[in-house]
Amino acid sequence: MLTAIIAVTMTVPDLAPVERAYADYLGYRVVGRGRLAAGLAESWGTPALAGRDFLLMQPESGAPAYLRLIRQDAVEGFAAMRTHGWNSNEILVEDTHAVHERLKDSPFRIIGEPKGLSMNPEIIAMQALGPADELVYLTRIPAGKSLFNLGSAQSFVDRTFIVVLGGPDMEAMRRFYADRLAMPVTAAMDSKISVLAKAWDLPVGHDFRLAIVQFPENFLIELDEYPSAATPRPQRPGELPPGMSMVSFSVKSLDALELEFLAQPRRIEAAPYDGRRTALMRGAAGEYIELIEER
Repeated sequence: MLTAIIAVTMTVPDLAPVERAYADYLGYRVVGRGRLAAGLAESWGTPALAGRDFLLMQPESGAPAYLRLIRQDAVEGFAAMRTHGWNSNEILVEDTHAVHERLKDSPFRIIGEPKGLSMNPEIIAMQALGPADELVYLTRIPAGKSLFNLGSAQSFVDRTFIVVLGGPDMEAMRRFYADRLAMPVTAAMDSKISVLAKAWDLPVGHDFRLAIVQFPENFLIELDEYPSAATPRPQRPGELPPGMSMVSFSVKSLDALELEFLAQPRRIEAAPYDGRRTALMRGAAGEYIELIEER
């Protein structure tokens, strides 16, 4: 049912430093800014966000996979990789080592050095925390080297291609994406995730359960089963979850499956909707999933 990642939405206490960081160091450009429309905030069940400042940013390649930043005060008790929900945005880059050099003296804090994946050493990934403590993976995939037809970067820093979901129950997450959203989902496997192990003060060799939600091409969702001490994300009434709040996906039809939305689908004229219908739902780990209908 899901065909592409359209946008990753993050809430940040101050838009300006995040905008500068992504523009100056990752080459993203602002393609929209303004105040969040009351109708859109209502459709998300977040009336407190009506009128809040937001930015829409796009990678240098021009790929229609956006970063949306919404101003929202920090929430006490939230930290990346410690609560359920969307936890990481993974972005394609042309040269991970060159990106690493650029970020050494930047608002991004490097928490994982460039390293080849154990399953494919030619794919090089690094991890950093951004100005709002958001977790970003920056990954190089040489042409033709992806197992899931994910493509390669078309600019120095390009588009989101993977979003990572953390939750308490792997089978519940797998069933949700397979049964409710009609997506192919791999069997769960044991995997070493060093940044997640560090976040939980576990040995680097600790195994986490991991599964993949497969798209036709260019994108995927990684499902991570978090330690039992992880909690639901703290969230103020009328606002979005803090941090990486929501992921927007394109779908062929909002009516193809019987889904429970937070509000009735509505047509939104502004980017990235461009006149298409959209609706919001929550997943098995409490994650916000926005669906945007294809034309």
